[in-house]
Amino acid sequence: MNFVPKLSRRSFVATSAAAGGGLALGLNLPFGGPDVVRAADGSPEVNAWVVIRPDDTVVIRIARTEMGQGSLTGLAQMVAEELECDWNKVTTEYPTPGQSVARKRVWGDFGTGGSRGIRMSHDYVRKGGAAARTMLVQAAANEWKVPVSECTVSKGVITHKASNRSTTYGKVAEAAAKLEPPKDVALKDPKDWTIIGKPLLRLDTADKITGAMKYGMDVQLPGMLSAAVKDCPVLGGKVKSFDAAKVASMKGVKKVLQVNDSTVAVVADTWWQAKVALDALPIVWDNGPNEKVSSASIAEILKAGLDANEAFIGNANGDAKAAIGSAAKKVEAVYSYPYQNHACMEPMNATALYTADKCEVWTGTQNGEAAFAATLEASGLPANKCEVYKMICGGGFGRRGRSDYVTQAVLIAKQMPGSPIKTIWSREEDMLHGSYHPVMQAKLTGAFDKDNNLTGLHIRLSGQSILAHVFPQNLDKGKDPLAFQGLMPQGTEHAFGYSIPNLMIDHAMHNPHVPPGFWRGVNINQNAIFLECFLDELAQATGEDELELRRKLMGKHPRNLAVLNAVAEKIGWGKPAPSGVFRGLAQMMAFNSFVAAAAEVSVTGGNKVKVHRIVAATDPGYAVNPAQIERQVSGSFVYGLSGLFYQEITIKDGRVEQENFDTYNSMRIAEMPKVESIIMPAGGNVWGGVGEPTICVAAPAVLNAFAKATGKRIRSFPLKNHDIYMA
Repeated sequence: MNFVPKLSRRSFVATSAAAGGGLALGLNLPFGGPDVVRAADGSPEVNAWVVIRPDDTVVIRIARTEMGQGSLTGLAQMVAEELECDWNKVTTEYPTPGQSVARKRVWGDFGTGGSRGIRMSHDYVRKGGAAARTMLVQAAANEWKVPVSECTVSKGVITHKASNRSTTYGKVAEAAAKLEPPKDVALKDPKDWTIIGKPLLRLDTADKITGAMKYGMDVQLPGMLSAAVKDCPVLGGKVKSFDAAKVASMKGVKKVLQVNDSTVAVVADTWWQAKVALDALPIVWDNGPNEKVSSASIAEILKAGLDANEAFIGNANGDAKAAIGSAAKKVEAVYSYPYQNHACMEPMNATALYTADKCEVWTGTQNGEAAFAATLEASGLPANKCEVYKMICGGGFGRRGRSDYVTQAVLIAKQMPGSPIKTIWSREEDMLHGSYHPVMQAKLTGAFDKDNNLTGLHIRLSGQSILAHVFPQNLDKGKDPLAFQGLMPQGTEHAFGYSIPNLMIDHAMHNPHVPPGFWRGVNINQNAIFLECFLDELAQATGEDELELRRKLMGKHPRNLAVLNAVAEKIGWGKPAPSGVFRGLAQMMAFNSFVAAAAEVSVTGGNKVKVHRIVAATDPGYAVNPAQIERQVSGSFVYGLSGLFYQEITIKDGRVEQENFDTYNSMRIAEMPKVESIIMPAGGNVWGGVGEPTICVAAPAVLNAFAKATGKRIRSFPLKNHDIYMA
């Protein structure tokens, strides 16, 4: 999911069309042409995805963003699979969004979020590889004057067996680049894959280990200056005045300026000089209407929504109200989930160089096109005079889908034409002005008949909508469908995994002034806790085994059931656990993947929690790189468990209270449980995500185990607020 600046779609299309002869808003992927397009080093581009160098090096273009999740390697595997090249000779590069616009959006979607990097581009990137292979083999056949059907290719070597001739991709690339691309290409049957599905080493690891990898923070340009920024601490406030003269003569300071209505910047020779001057700058803020808002006042608004008459219905069947009204037994619980910060290790930054004829930006972004649009809007220049150079991201998690820091960098550079300026947010600025995981409460009510059959379930969500803040045009008659992730009707990518005769899931939308944003998994995280913990509460209310209750409700959800059964079997559910160890389960469908977790937990002193082991199962449809999936699962548990135990953004007097890692903690290596990952791709026509789905099941599995260990059910988070910590 990605934030897009306020540049209208119409004006973006118009300026882009002026630059490139038209912007294809649909997926338009011409894979080459009779005119040779050359890479920067002069090597021929066989098509937009594939450049072949004379030494047979294969450069694969990757439009999506690498931010540690491994998409760069996975996408390269898919192109290489169809290209039939030598994987040992593969390298990658980012195309730029400006180039893509100028070429009628030849690389498709640049956005990387919602676990879409591979699952939403697998088809056309594979076709890019297949088209390039077809052209390379055709070029060899033309040179030999033999039928192309008599030629074979393996690892970048083309062979004509009948004449005992062979050549390499590097030798025919120039000729191939001049050929008309095929109008249609057939893709391999998955059973014939030799690169996709293999646990290949990541392509970016060596550069990260040696320090050769360049992040946005590493950008260096001749004559570059640095900028530090300070936005109004009260969210929604503005700059009233500031006294630039007080710091203008400080060491290294070049300029003190106002960036926009709410932000002031200092530009200096170094960033530290800029920060020191900014800290000393007298600024008077207009705090605006939100300076009395607190976490407590927000919680009261959400609490009222739990029983409000008006709510958006996200999923319903039967008559839940009647079933609950006539129940022999009723179970009710209220849960709440806090604001959370992305806390990327690399804070927001961008380097911009502005002149009257050109604006260039170097930055880590999850959406190159959104950053490009932000550059157009802030610079006021047309698309053919702007460019964004994507850098590897030092963490994203959804935060770098928003381009506010790019806008700031351009606005600052615009006030100092000709000087490249690197704008870096301090950690405090990064914490105080994020776009936070939305706050949410839930009231859940379950109904049983006299035979202890679950006959009805009502889940009332009350809280914030990301779409209302970011993409209001995507609301469905005022409803935010994404609020129901994991609770949606069948046929969606976040479908509810149980069959209950009478069901009502609705959302009372309340939008405080704190800006919400997409946060690795987002609404599946709290929805999984609400649902999966409450299912344990329902099972325990009737004395039923938690796994067996789920199984009874999952007869029409075989893939949900399959991953749940897999973790239950591997964890040893139904068999005695080690002494002092307790087990918990959870499952969910998210981003078209089916995931489950089973945790083993022990508790000492009532509040020291040791998570010994988590077994995780993932059915993503297809597993492009199983080793990378295992790492993604483990990494998602770090993020999810850190949120569960430690992380909360609170509001006092309209502003965020947490400013650094001393008040916004994360779990440590010693606290990390053993993770056993089961990858069970079922194939079919649907590709699922990997980076985000499993994050949601770790927390409820651990919470369910904790409840069995202590008899104490925790329904508000993080656990540190209950004096509960990781051992």
